[in-house]
Amino acid sequence: MDRERLLKELSQKNDKKIILVVLDGLGGTAYKDRKTELEYARTPNLDKLAEISEIGLVHPVSPGITPGSGPSHLALFGYDPLKYEIGRGVLENLGLGVELEKGDIAIRGNFCTVKEEKGKIIVVDRRAGRIPTEENIRLCKKLQEKIKKIEDVEITFTPGMEHRFALRLRGKNLFAFVNDTDPQKEGKEPLPPKAFDPRGEKLARILYNLIQKAREILKDEPKANFILLRGISSLPDIPSMKELFKLNPAAIATYPMYKGLAKLVGMKVLDVEGKTTEAEIETLKKHYEEFDFFYLHIKKTDSYGEDGNFDEKVKVIEEFDSLLPEILKLSPDVLAITGDHSTPALLKSHSWHPNPFLLYSPFVRPSGIKEFSEKACVSGNLHLFYAMDAMVLLLANALKLKKFGA
Repeated sequence: MDRERLLKELSQKNDKKIILVVLDGLGGTAYKDRKTELEYARTPNLDKLAEISEIGLVHPVSPGITPGSGPSHLALFGYDPLKYEIGRGVLENLGLGVELEKGDIAIRGNFCTVKEEKGKIIVVDRRAGRIPTEENIRLCKKLQEKIKKIEDVEITFTPGMEHRFALRLRGKNLFAFVNDTDPQKEGKEPLPPKAFDPRGEKLARILYNLIQKAREILKDEPKANFILLRGISSLPDIPSMKELFKLNPAAIATYPMYKGLAKLVGMKVLDVEGKTTEAEIETLKKHYEEFDFFYLHIKKTDSYGEDGNFDEKVKVIEEFDSLLPEILKLSPDVLAITGDHSTPALLKSHSWHPNPFLLYSPFVRPSGIKEFSEKACVSGNLHLFYAMDAMVLLLANALKLKKFGA
């Protein structure tokens, strides 16, 4: 019997409530005063909770593997990230409310800034200075008006937040066997779309033409004068959390990609009135009686980590700590607090470092360690484990798993 079938058979429904808080990119590396962002932050409420909880460190995928947000979240939701590969384009489109059908190609796009240098196009800023969302909306409209179709393929642009947008291609014989065009670093040329399987040749051709058209349309824009394409993908087959774990799950997130991921595994995405952590917690309170599993996502820890802004990442952690009592007032049966992956300000990117993890329920064996940080979690009683086992621990502590065997 494989793991997925085992959990499906052992899962049982009850009225106990689970809250999983994901501080995106929470983990860090020694930087300011030889401390990580979490170690540097003042977190009296997290530290107090850690003392009566189990703590440890989590590998999102495998030691040494730097994960994207898709696989690292999937693992936390109890899915094997090596079995279910979810393209970022699918998540971005679903999160923005774009309807996807089998055969559609879904892509996540970045508006970026480029310059010509010795006859070459060089990426100066991969995020176009994180342009305002209102500017993004204008640019997507501008592109959509002039690029509706290439050959027999319908093109749909959907604005996201800041520099991000979603792209859907609908037509015949489209296969997602094409590389990303984002070089991942400034100072490099955008990569040309190329098929790595003969079935992807049509899509590569369409995307090449699309990029050239977008370049011409955006050439006079001061910042967002080019586009980079990432996460070229199509819909996968994946069971829902209701099927696997008998949960009635809800997601509270403000960024499209995370809404898309939640939808993909069958979560109800709740509307948040505002973009702040306070607004997300108010949404949790408002809908607390309606669901038995809540995924609460905090994005800015990751954003500031990617920007290399240590101090602002610290502030986001401290802000969450100050609001933690509001979550605890709900008296959840199980509460877990972690990151999906580490995003050290020192690296300005995702990293392979394991994430701090805290688990509270009436049935834990408390760690007794009066601190929640990477160093403290090394000594925690959960030790070092894999993220896909986190859901099993949540279900067990919520008494949602039957006994295995006689």
